Amino acid sequence: MKLITLIQNSRSYRRFDEDYRVDSETLRELIRMAQYSPSGRNRQPLKFWLSNTPEMNETIFSTLSWAGDLKDWPGPATGERPGAYILILGDTAISESFGVDHGIAAQSILLGAVEAGLGGCIIGSVQRDVLVKALAIPPRYQILLAIALGKPAEKVLVDIVDEEANLTYYRDEQDVHHVPKRGLDELILHDV
Repeated sequence: MKLITLIQNSRSYRRFDEDYRVDSETLRELIRMAQYSPSGRNRQPLKFWLSNTPEMNETIFSTLSWAGDLKDWPGPATGERPGAYILILGDTAISESFGVDHGIAAQSILLGAVEAGLGGCIIGSVQRDVLVKALAIPPRYQILLAIALGKPAEKVLVDIVDEEANLTYYRDEQDVHHVPKRGLDELILHDV
């Protein structure tokens, strides 16, 4: 699959087939994507917490906030929850600053997920203190991001919109999730 196709298919999926189990080997392969991703000053301060059991998934799920712009939607219902999570942690024994490493790693993981026939959602709205305590994560690690993973159970469409359009994502009357994106000509300030 061409890279542009992987990127176009890498949407923020928030509803999954909860019965689909993401196996440990797949999760490890997704971490391999992050392992080879660029890292500021090559410090490589990121560590990863993998989860694919119903019990741990529920613990993680209970600390996340989903789709802030969908005000009347509390998040995936039972049966639509992710089959796995990857928590991206910053190891403060290696560095106090993580720059954009976790964003690069998260994008690499999601592209790998799409290639594997999965979907995911990067979530920054995490009750970090609650989750650290619940999972007994050692204090030297900071939770930077959570990535929900699984077999998507929703349709997500990208709509290219003009400069004046509202960029808030929404669900239509058929429950299709729409993500407005600015047009290419609006993004390029100086062309060649």
